[in-house]
Amino acid sequence: MDRVKDKTCIVTGAARGMGHAIGMALMREGANVVFADIDNKVGQIAEEAAKGGGAAYGIQVDIRDRQQVRAMIDETVEKFGRLDIKFNNAGMNKPMNFMDVTEDNWNSIMNLNGLGVLIGIQESARQMIKQGGGGKIINTASIASRQGFDNVAPYCASKFAVVSLTQSAARALSGDNITVNGFAPGVVNTPLWEQLDLDLMEIGASERPGQAMEEFSANILKGRVATPDDITGTAMYLASSDSDYMTGQIVMIDGGMTLV
Repeated sequence: MDRVKDKTCIVTGAARGMGHAIGMALMREGANVVFADIDNKVGQIAEEAAKGGGAAYGIQVDIRDRQQVRAMIDETVEKFGRLDIKFNNAGMNKPMNFMDVTEDNWNSIMNLNGLGVLIGIQESARQMIKQGGGGKIINTASIASRQGFDNVAPYCASKFAVVSLTQSAARALSGDNITVNGFAPGVVNTPLWEQLDLDLMEIGASERPGQAMEEFSANILKGRVATPDDITGTAMYLASSDSDYMTGQIVMIDGGMTLV
């Protein structure tokens, strides 16, 4: 469909899961895609993605490190000429029961999911302003940005922060023709959930493999958990000109888990 033809996009957390699916969808629509991830295999992953046709490039980055983020953007511009679309998708979770949450648990999650998004927005916007022509920044929130859960409190706080940062950045960058939006998935069958399943059993929040996903997804109106490909349609809408008159918004894409 070529909705993002010849646009240059960076997707963080793109080695697997939703980030990888978004990167592949952008390529199918004609974009030059930088697959960015802390995983040192991301270069190989991008090379594999390019075998299906399209322009893909891998960059290893720690999104908590501003200098690394700047270097990633500079490398992207050197490779493709400009930056048009940035997905701040990388994130983490490490469940702990509420009364057991430690400063280390809080800081590690907030630094990646909160500070990492702030840095990602700022540095992407600097490049977009410098080159002119506006741009699009899309942040990954969560159903956990709409309500708190007792054994993932820091994660919920970090995703509430993503909503706030999205709104603040939308106000700050509107004059530069940069839109800032986000999407909020629910339960998505990705490697993140496989690890969450193990972590929740470890802290006694579930007793058997698969129980946590079953319980979290019991009230999904669509009747099933999401796959990464269920998310890409919304992601593509936010990346394309179809959403040009939209900014500061979070699109819920959770199969009807949270009606707000």
